[in-house]
Amino acid sequence: MGDDRITGDRPGGDLGSLVDGSDIRRVHVLAWRDVDDTEAGGSELHLREVTRRWVAAGLEVCVRTSEVPGEPTTVVRDGVEVVRRSGRYKVFPQGILAEIFGRHGRRDALVEVWNGVPFLTPLWARGPRMAIQHHDHADMWPLVLSPGLARLGSLLERRLAPPCYRSTPVVTLSTSSRAGLIEGLGHRPDGVYVVEPGIHPRFSPAGRRDTEPLVVSVGRLTASKRVDVLIRAFAEARDRVEGLRLEVIGDGPEESSLRRLAADRGVADAVAFRGRISDDDLVEAYRRARLVASASVSEGWGMTLTEGAACGTPAVATDIAGHRDAVDDGRSGLLASEDSALPGLIVEAAGPRWDQLSAGALTFATRFDWDRTATEAFRILDGTVPSR
Repeated sequence: MGDDRITGDRPGGDLGSLVDGSDIRRVHVLAWRDVDDTEAGGSELHLREVTRRWVAAGLEVCVRTSEVPGEPTTVVRDGVEVVRRSGRYKVFPQGILAEIFGRHGRRDALVEVWNGVPFLTPLWARGPRMAIQHHDHADMWPLVLSPGLARLGSLLERRLAPPCYRSTPVVTLSTSSRAGLIEGLGHRPDGVYVVEPGIHPRFSPAGRRDTEPLVVSVGRLTASKRVDVLIRAFAEARDRVEGLRLEVIGDGPEESSLRRLAADRGVADAVAFRGRISDDDLVEAYRRARLVASASVSEGWGMTLTEGAACGTPAVATDIAGHRDAVDDGRSGLLASEDSALPGLIVEAAGPRWDQLSAGALTFATRFDWDRTATEAFRILDGTVPSR
């Protein structure tokens, strides 16, 4: 594998022709969660969009994840077989054993989604394989685990596992995330490839913006998303923008504390917690809003920001790896180098610069295409097949 980086500027080519010329026919995928999981996010959405296109191009795909409580253990979605068994953490050893003993049938290639905890496929899997790793989780471990477990998780991700992947191509979503994986985890530069995600065609401009300026936040309500920081910034910005409102879309363990924070800041009547909503309602929210905002501490990309851009809705977000690629700073949105800058950027983007940023967001969003994403991801996987 060379050190070429595949970005949204490079044509994807014909996935069907690529599959027809490949020796790969059946792909197995190991992932932590399924997209139907209540805690699913951008990683799960990315996998769904890629694998559904692989199946449409003629591949057989089996995805193994942890169970989804109350849901069937096996489903077929868009032609992709999804096996959902084992608990949150047991999925790692049990998923590995299932592959070693061939419980999901034969495979020609193996894909691992490395979401914090790796499946360590290079240690036990033979044949073509690659890993999908969205970002370095260094900033997230202390937010989700006790200090002892956080240190253990960080040690595994940043020191113990990376040397095992020296000969395994790693696909990530952004140039800034690639830099983080190389600098933070020590991945070889010539083994990390950037394949930007796409945007579903449903995200498009239509309808009218709300009369009162609206900011939307979309994502799981977890500590790492830092919706509390966003609410504080919103409360300060509201003093300067008449009628400014915030809709928090998504659910999670932080919801109760976030509601209390909104009340403490005196903006409870201006902040609506909408929970999980349908895809159609999400599109409608982006179209009504003037801004989509994120104060997340760590992201591989920032799919909500590019989804909003496709609806003509600019972004205000923290200047972190992932966001730097999902937002063209000054053109499709504004990035805050520190938390204290967020209120001023919300005021600026919702007011005098909105027309310019909205037009820039629409133009920027045209570069992202899921067909190209699926094609280039498979091209990298196919490149691990030994020459005949």
